[in-house]
Amino acid sequence: METVERLIRSTQELLWERGYVGTSPKAIQRAADAGQGSMYHHFAGKAELAKAAIERSSAELREAAEEQFSGSGSATEKISGYLEREREVLRGCRIGRLTADPEVMADPELRAPIDETFTWLRARLAEVVAEGKLAGEYPESLDAEETAATIAAVLQGGYVLARAAGSVEPFELAVRGLINLLPEGAK
Repeated sequence: METVERLIRSTQELLWERGYVGTSPKAIQRAADAGQGSMYHHFAGKAELAKAAIERSSAELREAAEEQFSGSGSATEKISGYLEREREVLRGCRIGRLTADPEVMADPELRAPIDETFTWLRARLAEVVAEGKLAGEYPESLDAEETAATIAAVLQGGYVLARAAGSVEPFELAVRGLINLLPEGAK
């Protein structure tokens, strides 16, 4: 694997595990098996490398979600597939966890890909809900944007509850509860 790729992958993992403040350039270099010169040859500094890593994590999240959203099946099946897909629940969401990092939230360059990802996710979920309304799966009165925001919030909240409990059970309960609230899921 190329040095740049190792640096980005290592930074992704460290940000997920430790957050921005807890991720030092030395830790990145150690994890990537790269020297200081290599890191600074490819990136101006920690912030630039963190941005590349956040953008990569964002792209990967979108790709995994889109796999579910663009698949076959009803809107509820697509949403359920997205909610129930394999996740490392106790590690939390790679992107969502960064919102609790004050350094990331204070830096518009680092915050932007996080906001863009959640904006994309809500918009994409709203499209799937709208498809369900058009197909007669959901009542016309169901607001697609509100429902999409609720789905995203339940998922992120489920991560928080699971991490606090040290158990995946609260996450699984939240996901199942949400699916059962969707019109087709309640049947």
